[in-house]
Amino acid sequence: MLFVLSRLLSRLAVATSWATPVIVILGVFATSWPLMALAEPGNDLVEPANYWWYFVVTASTVGYGDFYPDSAAGHAVGVYVIIGGIVALTTVFTKLASVLEKVRGQRMQGTITINESGHTVLLGYTPGRTERIVTELLSDGENRTLVLCAWDEVGSHPMTGEPVAFVRGDLTDTGVLRRAGVHRARTVLVDARDDNEALAVALAVDEVDEGAHVVVTLRDLERARLLNYVSDRVQPVQWHTTRMITEELQSPGISEVYAGLMTHGGANTYSLTLPRELGAVSAGRCRTALARAHDATLLAARGDDGLVVNPGWRAELPAGAILYYVSERPLTPADVATALRQDGG
Repeated sequence: MLFVLSRLLSRLAVATSWATPVIVILGVFATSWPLMALAEPGNDLVEPANYWWYFVVTASTVGYGDFYPDSAAGHAVGVYVIIGGIVALTTVFTKLASVLEKVRGQRMQGTITINESGHTVLLGYTPGRTERIVTELLSDGENRTLVLCAWDEVGSHPMTGEPVAFVRGDLTDTGVLRRAGVHRARTVLVDARDDNEALAVALAVDEVDEGAHVVVTLRDLERARLLNYVSDRVQPVQWHTTRMITEELQSPGISEVYAGLMTHGGANTYSLTLPRELGAVSAGRCRTALARAHDATLLAARGDDGLVVNPGWRAELPAGAILYYVSERPLTPADVATALRQDGG
């Protein structure tokens, strides 16, 4: 009976489908019950309320022994039920293994489709460099999905040890970008192999993007003006400064602040020495005085313990400390002394 059933399943080409174990179980159950009833007349196990339980524990090879056949013919039917259960379970495990291997293969080969939203997509892969960017993004503690989308030349997932999804294909193909979930992403980094490629990928991203913060790395920032033809929401960042890249992804607009600080004209960064005759001054008092008198912002101070960025409000700045600040013009020690005296010092 099992041989005939197996041949039938083989001819129907369903041996690897999920329907196979169901068909085996139903077939064995439907044929074993009447056979058991013929072999064990009067035995409680053939009662409808009992046989399904006997069938389950026997087919699964658990065998509690609360119901069992007494005759040789009943034992033969029991063996038939056991073999049918083993066949069904084997088929289930084989199918599960096949499904898991297929999923793993898709993940490794980059053929999956990302269904996340609010995630970060990294477009382009450079060995070593991309790993550093991923490490910095993961170190911020923010629970956000990372998706690496690389060209076809990256044959398999290059960072299997990291919690990063992998998509592979033509980065200028909108279909590939949609598989990476660019249209639902929160931030997108275009980190291409050269500036021409970066501009081409940025153009493709603009066709798919629905509001993500897009960061494009460029080796020559003079070409950043070309991005204005793509979108005014695209933020160019110097290719060589990976730390600034990750900061821009985590805090949109921060690279523009850095660029403003490094650009001549407007507010710039300066330094001066705190006059010794003033003695020690709290950072809070110094910060308030500079802001009120000169619209200047204290950034850092260097004292006996070295450089302290954004010193605490109650931190004490020793006499002769070097102050680093942002202002429209450079200040003199006399300007600082006057500002502190006017502030009530």
